[in-house]
Amino acid sequence: MELAVLRWLHILAMVYWLGGEWGVFQTSYNIVNRKLSMEERRRHLETAYRIDILARTGIIMLLPLGLHMGHFWGVQPFGGAFLVAVWVALGSWLALCWSAFYFRETDLGIRLTKYDEYIRYLLIPVLMVVSVSSLLGYGPFAGGSGQLWFSAKIFVFSLLLVIGLWLRFVMREWTMIFRALAEREDAALEARLEQQIKLSRYLAYLYWIGIATVAFFGATKPF
Repeated sequence: MELAVLRWLHILAMVYWLGGEWGVFQTSYNIVNRKLSMEERRRHLETAYRIDILARTGIIMLLPLGLHMGHFWGVQPFGGAFLVAVWVALGSWLALCWSAFYFRETDLGIRLTKYDEYIRYLLIPVLMVVSVSSLLGYGPFAGGSGQLWFSAKIFVFSLLLVIGLWLRFVMREWTMIFRALAEREDAALEARLEQQIKLSRYLAYLYWIGIATVAFFGATKPF
């Protein structure tokens, strides 16, 4: 029953992640639309943030859920105190993420968002190292036949966190740019906003492919 509940939560987290990113992607078209009033554009920005917080929540929840299920499946050897520590640490990260969302229009919110980014600076290389090491047969995850899918899934997840970090940069700058545009019209800032979102849309396609790959590895366990 415990494994079934974890699997259910994992599916929900994946749905919120993929669906949330799609929602932000679509909303971004109106955020940069200069034909709309600044008030209307700010409403779309607010919508993007409200959608994105669900995607961010899904991303954070996937890691403890995956490690916990991996222990049940025997591909992740650390249980007990390790899993408790993981859940506490990731719960704290989730609280930070929601705090940054709550204060998103303030200097405090921008500062909290930067703290959220710092966590990713540490987490991404750790996940990359342990997943590649495990794929090469050095552990810590299981490396036998039919077990490498877990390490591969962690590796792809770490790459997606890199793309997600870039998208976090972009959304943080959206807030700063819109605060400046509320005070004055600035063609250079408008151009920067459009350029960033254009690049982010290309990255979003890679993001969706990566999310689908993570889901495929978890569902089929192909190797």
